[in-house]
Amino acid sequence: MSDQDAFERILASLHDAMLDDAYWPDTSALIDDACGMQGSALGIGEGLKGDVQSISSAGLYYRGERREDLEREYLEIYRSIDETLSRFWQLPDSDVVHVPDLYTAEELKTSSTYNEFLSRARGQDGLNVRLAEPNGSHIAWIIADPVAPGGWETSQLAMIKGLLPHIRQFVRVRQALISAQAWGASVTDLLGNPRIGVIHLDRYGRIVEANDRARAILRRGDGVSDRDGELRAYDPATHARLERLVAGALPTSGTVAVSESMLIHRSSVALPFVVHVKPVVAPRMDFGARRVAALVLIAEPKYRARIDPSLVAEALGLTLRESQVAVWLAEGKTVHEIAVATGRQESSIHWHLKQIYHKQGLSRQADLVRLVLSIAEFA
Repeated sequence: MSDQDAFERILASLHDAMLDDAYWPDTSALIDDACGMQGSALGIGEGLKGDVQSISSAGLYYRGERREDLEREYLEIYRSIDETLSRFWQLPDSDVVHVPDLYTAEELKTSSTYNEFLSRARGQDGLNVRLAEPNGSHIAWIIADPVAPGGWETSQLAMIKGLLPHIRQFVRVRQALISAQAWGASVTDLLGNPRIGVIHLDRYGRIVEANDRARAILRRGDGVSDRDGELRAYDPATHARLERLVAGALPTSGTVAVSESMLIHRSSVALPFVVHVKPVVAPRMDFGARRVAALVLIAEPKYRARIDPSLVAEALGLTLRESQVAVWLAEGKTVHEIAVATGRQESSIHWHLKQIYHKQGLSRQADLVRLVLSIAEFA
């Protein structure tokens, strides 16, 4: 397989993984194979550059297999003594840095993180990349050692650098969907989501369908509008860029479909829209049907108050501990992240969830999240 073929397969897999994280292990394995690396981890840091206080991880994967044991080991033992953590968050955006270069000559001899953990995690010859985001967050891509001995080759580094904007876009879309409580939703299911604007475009870039939230945004015409079935931005320069994003997701023969994002400012004092445009994989033989070829997500950034656990406990008849678990899930935390934050085992968190499900007559985490959010919105 050529590098171009591998690159295109990765992009197609990333587009699937944007909607459903069940695709991420296979996507991660494709990236490992194409870049000749043993594995990698994605993380999100929140806070000022050089003073990141909160870190969420998308997991450490080696050829598609997650290593939660190594994740826990780093978070519980080595994170607090990692000499390079603050240095990493100060790296220039998109610079690919060799792990040993983050340590001093003395630290390479004495560092427990480098000599103990990274030796077991196959990261002593790895690479680190920080991707800065306009909202103040930072994406960390931690790359394990190369598969072949002898260090990193120019072709491997070129592939990694070429993937950076697409890794960034993957995280952006995932964050938008998680904020809208829409993780794991299909392209069609998204039309029923009330928290994010969803628009389906056909192969010509014309609007096929839109959900209620998107229709309300388009009717207002403040930033974006529907003009005879065409998605338009309010000023010519912004519209020209929106057209480029749509064209990128709807490529002509011989080009690769890509996903991109942009801000669209409004004439009102409201914060700008964040617009994400991503391709939708189509059947090979559609016989000219007017199908969905691109997905547009319109997010409206706004302050979101924290959900009060005591309110949820009272409304649902839960203990405060059960209520806190339910609230954290509704705010987007995973069971693993809740366990780390509370210093408890994941089995303990799952036990609390079973108690909640039994009390509420539920069977799915998504139903519990919707229930908690409905209480918060009612309040």
